[in-house]
Amino acid sequence: MNRLLWILLTPLMAMTLATNAQTNVTFEVSFTEPQAHYVDVVMNISNIHSDHLEVKMPVWAPGSYLVREFAKNVEWFSATDAEGGKLPFVKSSKNTWNIKTLKNKSIRINYRVYAFEISVRTSFVDSSHAFLSPTGVFMYIPGQIEQAATVTIHPIPAWNKISTGLEPIQGQTNTFYAPNFDILFDSPIEIGTQDVFEFMAAGVKHEVAMYGGGNYDQERLKHDMAKIVEAETNIFAINPNKHYVFIVHNYNSAGGGLEHLNSTVLGMSRQNYADEVGYNNFLGLVAHEYFHLWNVKRLRPLALGPFNYDQENYTTNLWISEGFTEYYGNLAVHRAGIYSFEKYLQILANDINTVANQPGDRVQPVSEASFDAWIKSYRPNENSKNSTISYYDKGAIVALVMDLEILQATNGAKSLDDVMKTMYEEYALKLHRGFTDSEFKAVAEHTAGHSLEEIYSRYINGTQPIDFNQYFDAVGLKLIDDLANKNDPYLGTTTAIKDGKIIITNIARGSAAWTSGLNVNDEIIGIDGNRVSDLDKLIAMKRVGQKISVLVSRDALLKTIELTLTRNPTVKYKIVSVENANETQLALRKKWLHL
Repeated sequence: MNRLLWILLTPLMAMTLATNAQTNVTFEVSFTEPQAHYVDVVMNISNIHSDHLEVKMPVWAPGSYLVREFAKNVEWFSATDAEGGKLPFVKSSKNTWNIKTLKNKSIRINYRVYAFEISVRTSFVDSSHAFLSPTGVFMYIPGQIEQAATVTIHPIPAWNKISTGLEPIQGQTNTFYAPNFDILFDSPIEIGTQDVFEFMAAGVKHEVAMYGGGNYDQERLKHDMAKIVEAETNIFAINPNKHYVFIVHNYNSAGGGLEHLNSTVLGMSRQNYADEVGYNNFLGLVAHEYFHLWNVKRLRPLALGPFNYDQENYTTNLWISEGFTEYYGNLAVHRAGIYSFEKYLQILANDINTVANQPGDRVQPVSEASFDAWIKSYRPNENSKNSTISYYDKGAIVALVMDLEILQATNGAKSLDDVMKTMYEEYALKLHRGFTDSEFKAVAEHTAGHSLEEIYSRYINGTQPIDFNQYFDAVGLKLIDDLANKNDPYLGTTTAIKDGKIIITNIARGSAAWTSGLNVNDEIIGIDGNRVSDLDKLIAMKRVGQKISVLVSRDALLKTIELTLTRNPTVKYKIVSVENANETQLALRKKWLHL
């Protein structure tokens, strides 16, 4: 390099090195007004080597594919030097604060976060507890996601427990260590007086932190949750954790879950544990979120890590990440001996019914549903049932089809379990990266011993109805529609009673209501000159092919719409054993379900 070029480049190189130099970050979290739902955060940054510093708040939470704009909850942002002198800053974008350091090597950032949204993915604080969803609480320095951080919690006097997957720092009270910000953002924190109990399973200590009370039986939960952990660990032959935390929020009415690297957050209705259906639904939720330990948190599509916390992270593979997890969650509860064979078949049939009865399944491929999760899945409207399909529901039945196809093709030597285990070993453990669409397909085809292009082109990247009996026959089962011989009239509307009025909330694609021009938000007043009080009962008295006159109020204007009733296309499938199933079919069934 010539001397002139060196002179020109040296300042630029120095600036680059200074900008990229790793700072030290510690957080302090306190709650001066928990009753008003505030989290007080101090971000201490040292080892600064530039005259300005940016900090950002993530815009989304991994596992929940929607830009939630967490910066909207930030208040009272300020920056000071070591002596408390104020440092100038500007907010340069919706979630970015640019601070002039004035050559200070250490600065202190203070801000408050308003936390009053009850869900598994958002923070909530009141006088009874604090739940911190980290992507909505902790800011980060762009380009320094890999740096370590510590978090010190200062609970109010009434709170005496902290539950989190973060590792505590020995000798420091209520202080936890995150080796990088990906792990910090993936480690929710529950602070309060939660009921905590533990169990061992698969060589791992599991902590259950119950907030909100409930009619649960600790010993029963320990026993059944342990069986689920063992059943899922058996698929992969290795459990990646030494410590795992279930944070369970029990409310009057609640549900849902969100997976994390070594923890999960679950919602549950506090009085439903004593109800067998409610209890089994909870165990299904446990199984779903725990399976994410492998599928998505470690075995993941290429786009889902390292994360960009500043914008959407697109993938066409959520049907694998969520759909396969949905499939294995229910399968694991059955393999654990909690669901009977009959109960499991009923669950499968319900999953098939959900997809088959959604018109959007004939419109949107499940791979496209995965990609569009950011704009459609969490933002449904009155037409979503007609235009979209859930990558959870459709992904689960694609997993079923692929599992049965592999079992039949290999005469029971291989199954979808082998695909998941191979993918985990190759991409999570060996290559330490995510997989591409084609890489997953290649492993699945290698396991099956033949091409799976038909499944991909028809059911994953296409919208053809699945011929389930083609696959069920291998295990001596068949799908039967209990409504196949019905000829019930069908209007095609979903309605709700609002202020005593019958209001249309959804219109099914292709139905009489759809083709005739009935609209969502129309008030149905009368049919064939009769005042309507019970719409379903009135339609049931008609016949398929009959013409009717519907009087509606649309924007306070009366309108009469003529239409012809069609046959109700709803299906109600059940799965039954074929008569005289042969030994091969029964052997494959046993292999599939671990009977």
